[in-house]
Amino acid sequence: MGRDIKENMYEMLSKKYGMSIDQAKANTANMVQMAKEVGLDYQLDTLILTNTFDAHRLTMFAKKHGLMKEMTDRILRAYFTESKHIGDHETLTELAAEVGLNREAVAKMLSSDEMADEVHADEQTAQQYGVSGVPFYLINKKYALTGAQPTEVFVQALQKILAEEE
Repeated sequence: MGRDIKENMYEMLSKKYGMSIDQAKANTANMVQMAKEVGLDYQLDTLILTNTFDAHRLTMFAKKHGLMKEMTDRILRAYFTESKHIGDHETLTELAAEVGLNREAVAKMLSSDEMADEVHADEQTAQQYGVSGVPFYLINKKYALTGAQPTEVFVQALQKILAEEE
């Protein structure tokens, strides 16, 4: 996927899955509602589609500095709620500084290919497990849950896994 995408979320889903714009909006409404139920404010109407490879490199960089969770949370909020362009290096540098990473070190990393191997390794692992979209949850490297699921689905799956693993 390119860095600067002209399509919106619904147009992309429509094209990818061969559905109408209205169907794409209906399909995402459930995810937006589930997000709202846990206190998240997803703004898919204004979300900016982009290539997230550099955002993933930034999370790997943050991991080296003990800030992966904070960086991931900040990027996701910027993307889903604030409609920020998370493919843009300036935006990513600003977000990194907000969570406590050194602005100059982040800018230098983003202008290089640093952390690309780590992201590619994650991509390979995902490919081995058949991951084709997000969210994707892998439990004990053998059980998978795909898509946005209600809490009850996770509870049932975990109970089943516990019973099978005993």
